[in-house]
Amino acid sequence: MLRTNLNEILVFMAVVDAGSFIAGGQALGLTRSAAGKAVVRLEDRLGVRLLNRTTRTLNLTDEGRVFYERGLQILAAVDDAEASVAGPAGTPRGLLRLTVADAFGRLVLLPLLKKYLEAWSEVQVEVSFTDRLADIVEEGFDLAVRIGSVNADKQLVSRVVARYQAVLCAAPSYLAEHGEPLNLDALAGHDCLFFSSRTRRQSWRFRDDAGSWVKAQGRSRLRLDSGEAIRDAAVAGLGIGLLPDFLVAQDLAAGRLQQVLPALDAGDIEIMAIYPSKRLLEPRVRRFIDLMVEELGS
Repeated sequence: MLRTNLNEILVFMAVVDAGSFIAGGQALGLTRSAAGKAVVRLEDRLGVRLLNRTTRTLNLTDEGRVFYERGLQILAAVDDAEASVAGPAGTPRGLLRLTVADAFGRLVLLPLLKKYLEAWSEVQVEVSFTDRLADIVEEGFDLAVRIGSVNADKQLVSRVVARYQAVLCAAPSYLAEHGEPLNLDALAGHDCLFFSSRTRRQSWRFRDDAGSWVKAQGRSRLRLDSGEAIRDAAVAGLGIGLLPDFLVAQDLAAGRLQQVLPALDAGDIEIMAIYPSKRLLEPRVRRFIDLMVEELGS
């Protein structure tokens, strides 16, 4: 069986990414005709149609979609091979795949991604905004950015890149109706908005005068799997939330939320960078981690 020409795979990938033979060919310095012929040769070798063509559009067939996904894996492997010999000073290039906590990603990381993309022109970034704990290795992510501690996993490395103050807060309307708790024990009589998902359930701990951690005993009638949803529920007067200050600073300043028991020490909320354990970390991953530490570490 003839070996498929790698150049033809690259042309096919470029055509799909660009959405046309003209633009895909131009990205590789080819004419439209040359790009079209390369894809036809690839289809002939494989014995399947990869693209449905009309005069105006290109659409992947089912076989084309599978082949494109495998092509992404090939390109990622090439990037890894280059990174493994590039050394610490290697230039970031290739696709950086991130999974980030939803609110933190949109409010804090997006401005950093702008700086990152401006600094490294050979990098593309693909981001999944979700509070779900993705399986980084299984789902093929280079890096996860998560709020709070994570379960130990020998396959993963974790690094603290930032810390934020945890703020206990509620809407003035909730406090007017239910009263303001005067101490930690009083939280037991209040509706507390806990984070809860299929894999994680939040509990609140505060440091007492002796320096020991004490668990708060609050009612939990409404549980949510999104930090921003908890913030919205608190603003709507549905209960008391414990949230990082980056998420509620504007609401506190505008009076939509009010800090509760400000003397309580809830500790800091850590932002963790989590990535698969490797002897050499790809430059595109390392540079983004370094940028987070530089910009957010203070």
